[in-house]
Amino acid sequence: MTIPRTYAPRTLWDHSDEAECRRAGRAIEVVGQRWAPGVLLALARGAERFTEIAASVDGISARMLTVRLKQLETAKLVERTVIPTTPVSVRYRLTPRGTDLLAAIRPIADYLQRWPDVGTDPPE
Repeated sequence: MTIPRTYAPRTLWDHSDEAECRRAGRAIEVVGQRWAPGVLLALARGAERFTEIAASVDGISARMLTVRLKQLETAKLVERTVIPTTPVSVRYRLTPRGTDLLAAIRPIADYLQRWPDVGTDPPE
């Protein structure tokens, strides 16, 4: 549906289309999963090993951390490297794509600083 120009002033959204919005929605769904932002932040702050990430994300279980790391790896936001030592060592790091996504999340964090009640449960 096209909105007549008389009702919609020109904005930066004039150059976006529905496909871009759907892709953005899928990216937000990945990073919006519970614990995903904490995992990404832990990696950005230098955690590389599973135990370091788990210690950095308050309240996450080992099972849920495993699930989130696999999802973030599938989304190409996190890279998993197996180091053939005895015992085997596994390291995680943000991919360039993951680093870019964290940079894109920063404006949302700034917004939440200005509007701290956003995302809280409404009063009953």
